[in-house]
Amino acid sequence: MTTTRRILSPATLIPRLPTYAEHKVSRREILKASLAIGGLALANPLTAAEERAPGLDFKGPMPTPDQILGPFYPVQKRSDGGADLARLKGRPGQALGQVIYVMGTVRNLRGGPCPGVRLEIWQANGAGRYTHPNDRNPASIDPNFDGYATMVTDSEGRYRYRTVKPGAYPVVGDYWRPPHIHYDITGKVNRLTTQMYFPDEPLNVKDPLLQQSWAKESLISRVLPPTANEEADSRLVVWDIVLIQG
Repeated sequence: MTTTRRILSPATLIPRLPTYAEHKVSRREILKASLAIGGLALANPLTAAEERAPGLDFKGPMPTPDQILGPFYPVQKRSDGGADLARLKGRPGQALGQVIYVMGTVRNLRGGPCPGVRLEIWQANGAGRYTHPNDRNPASIDPNFDGYATMVTDSEGRYRYRTVKPGAYPVVGDYWRPPHIHYDITGKVNRLTTQMYFPDEPLNVKDPLLQQSWAKESLISRVLPPTANEEADSRLVVWDIVLIQG
């Protein structure tokens, strides 16, 4: 099999949480660092009163970790604003691959919903190839798939879109990236660049970008069977996002 060397670019230059070894640093220390970076605690440590503030749960959800932007951020972006990546307006057919409905809620560290958050997503097609001029993967281009969409969370912080499950793809040598979807999330205060992964993928345990995250479990979605409202052979993919402030 022919493989192509790829360069994984760093994320955009925005404030980021440091990468911690999870067994060496407590959740409390990580949360304090995230609050400081997010501007809530500024340069001072949290006081005892602040630690007891309603809604601030040191045992609750951690902020979603950042991930690299990657080398295939879209050059051409669809302008119709649609949230269906699997069937595009003006295209003759549906994208190839497993149809999935991705949904979740964006919340802040205090558990409140984050309405009006802009989500920009992009991904490889079902064969593992991006619609990008620099992608040299020999996998086929899908003429019915662009792999890009934008959406805004509703009044309860919810989002949902329809797409196909992205395929894995070679990077260099025997290193393959597991299936994942890129997110660029812009809230009223915070901006986060990250990636969503799928459960039970053998390549997950071999992927350094996922394994080096200080909260890698939170980057992995849940996959559920469809309801009566979706195709019988589709899947529901649930992934919630936690921003520091929103």
